[in-house]
Amino acid sequence: MIDNRLWSRWQSEDVPVRLGISSCLLGRSVRYDGGHCRDRFLVDQLGAWVEWRAVCPEQEAGMSTPRPAIRLVEQEGDVRLVEPKSGHDWTDTMLGLAERRVDDVTGDGLDGYVLKKSSPSCALERLKVYTEHGSRKDGVGMFTRVLAERAPLLPLEEEGRLNDPLLRANFVERVFCRNRWRVLCVHGLSRKRLVEFHTAHKLLLRCHGEVNYAALGRLVGSAGELPDQELFEQYERLFHAALAELPKIMAHVNVMQHAFGYLKDVLDRRDKAAILAAIEDFRLGLLPMLVPLSLMRFHVEKHQIPYLSDQLYLDPHPKELMLRKRA
Repeated sequence: MIDNRLWSRWQSEDVPVRLGISSCLLGRSVRYDGGHCRDRFLVDQLGAWVEWRAVCPEQEAGMSTPRPAIRLVEQEGDVRLVEPKSGHDWTDTMLGLAERRVDDVTGDGLDGYVLKKSSPSCALERLKVYTEHGSRKDGVGMFTRVLAERAPLLPLEEEGRLNDPLLRANFVERVFCRNRWRVLCVHGLSRKRLVEFHTAHKLLLRCHGEVNYAALGRLVGSAGELPDQELFEQYERLFHAALAELPKIMAHVNVMQHAFGYLKDVLDRRDKAAILAAIEDFRLGLLPMLVPLSLMRFHVEKHQIPYLSDQLYLDPHPKELMLRKRA
């Protein structure tokens, strides 16, 4: 029978899903005003499936709680982290702290990082930078800048953007995919295991875009032409780049129709019609993705379809997170 938790087949207790996070999002009172920004989804739902590595860069850099506001200021072409009330410049202290702490938390093995929006230290994008002529919104938090430079393949997201169901689903999917890759590396990455890993992720990768999907297929197919280390490094980079692309509705429809092709010879006319109708209603926005996928999973289990029974597209992360119910 098909495993009811396909996503767990590649998991391992010695390589837990582990996320970095801005401390205030866990409910710790470390904000500049002495408060916190506890996020219910992160703490109450996702928290049941992951280990957290919490960092408050500002507090750990030596700033008090509560503390005066800080902001990014452009000075002579350089962006500095400044306390406007006193004029104190925290840039060097923050960068030093960031380099140490990024090495600490990524050294534990991370599968992603959730950052506080609008924070001068943690924001991922669109942070206000003050200039002598006003301001612009193209800044990145100073801690996050170091994090992105030192861990370029790590999935990063702001908690505010996770309120968007599509962005939330994509981030969590990337997190669990990265964890599966780490498990593969820890337990012995070989050419044979790489082929197995790629095969299990084929439909999942395909919904993120045909270009990267095809490139990954060519890379795995030409494995004998590259040294092992180069092959594995190229695959890892392209794998994460592919998953970073948000899948479109029609990409999901195309993947579902492709998967349906493996079922059509074992289904009667009524069951075929039900699946195709559910896929079409999903395309029209009348049903969530969960419905056609649940129908297909039922028949994969019932009819024992080998290829589909291993496809993580059908179950890439815990169903308790209800990510496909909203997509």
